Amino acid sequence: MVCDAEVVSAAGRRIRRWIPDQHGAWAVLAVPYAAGVLLGDPVWGQLPLFAAWLLAYLAAYHAQQWLRLRRLSRNPRAAARHVRPAVVFGASLAAVGLPLAALHPWLLLAAAAMSPFLAVNAWHARVNRERALRNGVAAVVPACGMLLVALRLGGGTLAEGLGPALACLLYFAGTVPYVKTMIRERNSSAYRRGSVAYHACALVAAALLDPWLAVPFALYLARAAVLPGRGLRVPAVGAVEVACSALLLAFVVAVF
Repeated sequence: MVCDAEVVSAAGRRIRRWIPDQHGAWAVLAVPYAAGVLLGDPVWGQLPLFAAWLLAYLAAYHAQQWLRLRRLSRNPRAAARHVRPAVVFGASLAAVGLPLAALHPWLLLAAAAMSPFLAVNAWHARVNRERALRNGVAAVVPACGMLLVALRLGGGTLAEGLGPALACLLYFAGTVPYVKTMIRERNSSAYRRGSVAYHACALVAAALLDPWLAVPFALYLARAAVLPGRGLRVPAVGAVEVACSALLLAFVVAVF
């Protein structure tokens, strides 16, 4: 029994070393993509697209951690432990993504459009400012752009996807300052005011995209105004955001 527990514990540590514990990232990776699939005609090619998207995130995460720790850590092993995951995930991305790009060459243009945002994230990692507000927003933009990619692969058009992608961007960009008010900047009144002001503007912008979107965005504004300072634990904050993300997906698919 002790040996089995040790094996499970060792396996868990290995998984944690390879899979980031940035739980909020998974919603922004999945929801815009899922919206793009559901708004178009689902096709089998969207499955390897999603696999390539997740592999790209994992490879980029470990490459950025290598950049950060190589510069900051006095322990060479701290940076070195990210090399193998970066290489494995990068090679897997090539194995999945290159055949898909051969079938749909326009995907290379989509990847090129996302690369400046990846460069911004890499720079912030190198200077150890990954938690900067602009870095979070830079990460959100290409994630929301995946809605356009998934929709296009399913036969939709960029014009059809623009409104849904903007709705996703309005929500997920708002999660960057809001989550800070709940955790790292929970004592900052300036962050709270800024978060509430952003969500008020996002409510107006979302209503202009479609009046029905005022419903979820009014709830997002309420949570930004009411929940900070309530002492919610991190799992509770995450659960609220999962529910908000699911609500966004439901409304985006319903109204567009």
